[in-house]
Amino acid sequence: MQMILADVAVSMSEFKKNPAAILREANNRPVAVLNHNKTAFYMIEPELFEAIMEEIADQDLYKKVLARLVDKLSAIEVDLDDL
Repeated sequence: MQMILADVAVSMSEFKKNPAAILREANNRPVAVLNHNKTAFYMIEPELFEAIMEEIADQDLYKKVLARLVDKLSAIEVDLDDL
């Protein structure tokens, strides 16, 4: 059985009638839109989407930092004045 990762779920038919009203009634919470009782997609507000994208970017940056810290042992120390 498929998990629904939202507190609010609506059918595709209900969603098509008035998407803006569905989002408004969800009170800033994600909405799972179901098609034949399976999640077709999630509808979220732009602020939440932006926060999710920032978190993903931060996690990616964190992984890069960790990878580069491993390479620090082979780094050569340089004085900025010498450049």
